[in-house]
Amino acid sequence: MSQLPILTLTLNPALDMATEVHELLPGHKLRCTEPLLDPGGGGLNVSRAIKALGGDSLALVAIGGLTGDRLAGLIRAEGVTFLSILGPGETRQSLTVNEVTTGKQYRFMLPGPVWGEAERARVFTLLRATARPGGLSVISGSQPPGVPVDFPAQLAASMTESRVVLDTSGATLTEAVRHPIPDLEVLRMDGEEGEGLAGRPLPTREDTAEFAQSLVHRGVAKTVIIARGADGNVLADKDSRIFAKAAKVRVKSTVGAGDSFVAAFVLALSRGQSNAEALALGSAAASAAVTTDATQLCRPEDVMRLLPECVVTAV
Repeated sequence: MSQLPILTLTLNPALDMATEVHELLPGHKLRCTEPLLDPGGGGLNVSRAIKALGGDSLALVAIGGLTGDRLAGLIRAEGVTFLSILGPGETRQSLTVNEVTTGKQYRFMLPGPVWGEAERARVFTLLRATARPGGLSVISGSQPPGVPVDFPAQLAASMTESRVVLDTSGATLTEAVRHPIPDLEVLRMDGEEGEGLAGRPLPTREDTAEFAQSLVHRGVAKTVIIARGADGNVLADKDSRIFAKAAKVRVKSTVGAGDSFVAAFVLALSRGQSNAEALALGSAAASAAVTTDATQLCRPEDVMRLLPECVVTAV
């Protein structure tokens, strides 16, 4: 199936390790199961899920040190097309630990190396060379230490004529809302982040949709998506507000659900599908992702099986 070019950017990737312990007890040596290793980080996860769903993308990934070499090997093994940007220091690691007795999941995220001016300059050079006019560019995941809070705006400015999708959190998200990025195509956030920005609870789908559309009217993005967890996902643009229901599934791990959503949503857009079709596919991918272990993403057969449940309605 033909598609527009998709570029993903991961400046703070991680070598993701996932393991299990019987019980988390302080002061004890905790015997872990054999760890599962996966290449991680927002944009990289989006590219991995796009590949799983039968699409193509180019992942730009900052890589450094021996951990970076190991990460690159894992990306190659998955068959994801990528270009490495020389990052500072050593690529970070992250650890997900499942406690067998309670079913609880603990996630330990290391910060990653601090970026300087030289690393930032390398990114802009590579983006100008690789971002395609009319294509979709995904800025996703945490920003590395040492970059300014408006770094996504600087990144977007170096990808002229590309439709930029931003999925971020914390201070970076607040900055993108306070000082809108010109011509931003899509901004996605979690419900909790949406409530933080709104300064109030958003208990109903209508509340979420109204807030999302208010951001569109303020020029924050052409399309705003707010996830409502197990309820589903709300999308607003200047003309409409829609909701895609999440499929009812047994949750194993919420890791990677947001990235799987973005992957499916962007892939659908790249294939010329409507916002409603893209939102349904994204919701099915997020629902599929929570049924897999730890750092694993959505499986295509699960996505297609769950898609009929992800009904889209006007809000």
